[in-house]
Amino acid sequence: MPTNQDIVKKTEAFGAMNYLPLPVALTRGEGVWVWDVEGNRYMDMLSAYSALSHGHCHPRIIAALKAQADAITLTSRAFHNDQLCELYERIARLTGLPRVLPMNTGAEAVETAIKAVRKWGYDVKGVAPERAEIIACSGNFHGRTVTILAMSTDADYRRGFGPFGPGFRVVPYGEIEALEQAITPDTVAFLVEPIQGEAGIRVPPAGYLQQAARLCRERNVLLVTDEVQTGFGRTGKMFCAEHEGVTPDVVIMGKALGGGVLPVSAIAGTDEVMRVFTPGIHGSTFGGNPLAAAVGVTALDVLVDEKLADRARDEGDYLMQRLQQMGSPHVKEIRGKGLLVGIDLKPESGHARPFCERLMAEGILAKETHDSVIRLAPPLVITREDLDWAIERVARVLS
Repeated sequence: MPTNQDIVKKTEAFGAMNYLPLPVALTRGEGVWVWDVEGNRYMDMLSAYSALSHGHCHPRIIAALKAQADAITLTSRAFHNDQLCELYERIARLTGLPRVLPMNTGAEAVETAIKAVRKWGYDVKGVAPERAEIIACSGNFHGRTVTILAMSTDADYRRGFGPFGPGFRVVPYGEIEALEQAITPDTVAFLVEPIQGEAGIRVPPAGYLQQAARLCRERNVLLVTDEVQTGFGRTGKMFCAEHEGVTPDVVIMGKALGGGVLPVSAIAGTDEVMRVFTPGIHGSTFGGNPLAAAVGVTALDVLVDEKLADRARDEGDYLMQRLQQMGSPHVKEIRGKGLLVGIDLKPESGHARPFCERLMAEGILAKETHDSVIRLAPPLVITREDLDWAIERVARVLS
């Protein structure tokens, strides 16, 4: 039987080195737990960046996957299938937005939203051709396509991949005055993460999203929320924007929508925005396929039936409280919402990576983000007993 080291060595021999994983090779998962090829058990405190909010191999989702795989898996959008309409209906009800367009990955959904708001700008708002501008925030992470990188402020993400196209303006995250000053007659949308995950679990000031929504309405600008990581219960509400009572013009979703088994993404939007799409101008061969739709339907049903957003709220509050009581000499700040928590380390404590390696030795799989932050984002099915087990080990590593 191969060891972790064997798997790592073979992976590095043949794979492109675009990731730096922890040196563990996982072979089985159940709920919040995973096992490596040597039989060691770990608690997954990353959840594949929120894609595993239901936990590993949720029985209802796996059953739906198997049943649909035995029926029909792909039709393309040249024909209807009997699963996609069900996914549409559920997303529309949960988002409060009437129209849905399915894709596969989060980055594809962001690209779809960019196309939607630009076309709305030309067809509805009356922006001059090729002048549409989207405002994004510093520290944003909306994906890694060349178009999306044009609005990134991370030099490592951008280096060597230009030239980048125009059409984006970047303002400081959380500063409503900067947003107001950046809006021009050519502005078609403000694209924002309600909490910035990849930037280190950055939470904006209270009221920021509500103020942004009001400003966008006043200036005839679309509000687009990227809820790929924060959506579907992760922060204690079905969507993070709900914490401030905000319904955007367009919401971008992915990750947890696939139940941890398939890439499933979508945008939902108002009628005014979504009717800019007409037959033939945008699409995806696999987007909206019946296998993905069946999985998405069940993933959403599980979220509702098991009240996972409520669990994320309650267990997240408990996790934050316990972490703040640690009194660690290494911790600068603990921030987050629900079960999306960042432990920001003091500069003198060094990088977060060695702490994540020590956590792995304790049986916890977590990942660093932006050098100094340990991200804790377990599956939403985690129990209080599981959390106590994890907190004890986190406290030991950070003591």
